[in-house]
Amino acid sequence: MTEKPRSSFFNRSFTMYATSMDSPQKPYVQSPIDRAGSFRKFYNSMESVRTASNSIKGKVKKLCNIFETPKLALPTPDEPQAQTFGKLKPTKSIGPEFRFSPSVLNSSSTIRLPGTEDRIVVYLTSLRGIRRTYEDCYAVRMIFRGFRVWVDERDISMDSAYKKELQSVLGEKNVSLPQVFIRGKYVGGAEVIKQLFETGELANILEGFPVREPGYVCKSCGDARFAPCANCSGSRKVFDEDEGLLKRCLECNENGLIRCPDCCS
Repeated sequence: MTEKPRSSFFNRSFTMYATSMDSPQKPYVQSPIDRAGSFRKFYNSMESVRTASNSIKGKVKKLCNIFETPKLALPTPDEPQAQTFGKLKPTKSIGPEFRFSPSVLNSSSTIRLPGTEDRIVVYLTSLRGIRRTYEDCYAVRMIFRGFRVWVDERDISMDSAYKKELQSVLGEKNVSLPQVFIRGKYVGGAEVIKQLFETGELANILEGFPVREPGYVCKSCGDARFAPCANCSGSRKVFDEDEGLLKRCLECNENGLIRCPDCCS
């Protein structure tokens, strides 16, 4: 009986297996580790990172020094307050960096607002175009309303004549708001009023002013200090019967408004 030949598939498998088994394999030899070289590379990479970090910090510090303002020395507990104010350098600017001495109201101030020796005058704006300016004006209004004293609020956004008046009094074109005058003497801006309020000096300065009833609101203008002109009804134009023409109303401002006759008279 003759045997049948095996399939070619098994022959191929055996051939491949035999070939793979007969082929010699190279032994695995572990390469030596260069520990000193690896540590040297890691140390050099860390040094490069540290150098780059220091250079970035130096650039950032230079930028901060450009935009930072010099810090003023704080007074010591044993040093009197009058000497502290005397050491501060006077500045021409009347912005937030202005420093105020309470004795300025008792001395002869060079900046005065004529005709306001019996009142408190605050130049401000009711527009919210600049958020910081509006917040400062609102804060000063709330401080004075807390004392319930009457304040002559002169809103330059409602009447441009007040802006020209303030510029002529201070002698500067670019003036920050708000600006406060008490008894005709110039006091300062929002930072000055906040400082006086926090130290309690503002209460002493406002002694002698009449106090209004709590929650008082003007019924004519709603504490807006302005009302529509009764002559032209806010249109800024009146009809001249003699000439038969419309003319500019001379009793109101550029917005057709007049000062409230009840609370600002």
